[in-house]
Amino acid sequence: MNNIKVDFSIKDLENLSGIKAHTIRIWEKRYNLLSPNRSDTNIRSYSLTSLQKLLNIAFLNNNGFKISKIAALKEDEIPIKVREIVSRSKVEDHAINALKIAMVNFDQVLFYNTYNTLLENKSFNEIFYSVFLPLLNEIGLLWQTNTITPAHEHFLSIHIKQKILLNIERLQILEPKPVSRTYILFLPENEIHDIGLLYINYELRSKGYHTIFLGESVPMESLTDLLSFFQEITFISYFTIYPEETSISNYINDFNKLLLQKESTNLFLLGKKLLNYNATNLPKQVKIYTSIKRLAQEV
Repeated sequence: MNNIKVDFSIKDLENLSGIKAHTIRIWEKRYNLLSPNRSDTNIRSYSLTSLQKLLNIAFLNNNGFKISKIAALKEDEIPIKVREIVSRSKVEDHAINALKIAMVNFDQVLFYNTYNTLLENKSFNEIFYSVFLPLLNEIGLLWQTNTITPAHEHFLSIHIKQKILLNIERLQILEPKPVSRTYILFLPENEIHDIGLLYINYELRSKGYHTIFLGESVPMESLTDLLSFFQEITFISYFTIYPEETSISNYINDFNKLLLQKESTNLFLLGKKLLNYNATNLPKQVKIYTSIKRLAQEV
């Protein structure tokens, strides 16, 4: 229990809820919506209960409720009103808020209950695109602003990975389509962020393709062994942290010289590191995708 974060700064609340700190202060003063604790030096801190309440308030406000109307609700009426709206509208925002709370409080039960509720009306790939992917993007920003710790990020990531792996396992018992192309998924050396690549593996498997998932930090030279096993190969990699921006062109050119000598061999790349990369002079067998969804649509 000592690892659970129970005190939050107003900046933490801003980052987690999307409500500006200035607005939160106005809501406190004008409507008495939150009651922060104060240190001897008058610095605000907020409880987990306050965070949960603010996330519910933000959800109602984003769904058309004026703040004055929310303030008129009793304390226990706010989550009831949230559930009413969720029952007749999009559940993504509420699910993302619930998963944030699960992450902050290391609450595995809340994570699985939220996921199972989503499964009642959504497929796994719908959950990934509408809930998991936006949440992961937001978590990256929360980590960068020190709102959450690496432990929080790992907690969330490992549970999402478990769901992807579970869905891949269900597909692996199926024979791939009788096609010659093999997709080989790997991360470059020092790259360990594999959720995006794992999900691409799921998408390819769900389409019946033959895939080989090699995972994180794979030396380029070790990929040459695969060239003698398969006639038509598409390598797929995901750059989140590595290579560094200044090394991407060298990596692609080295890969092209070492592994793309046959016209039937290709390299597909995507990831945050490539969003601003100038792709005008790519080798003809290399393609950069701007999103997982775009790649999944084209293969």
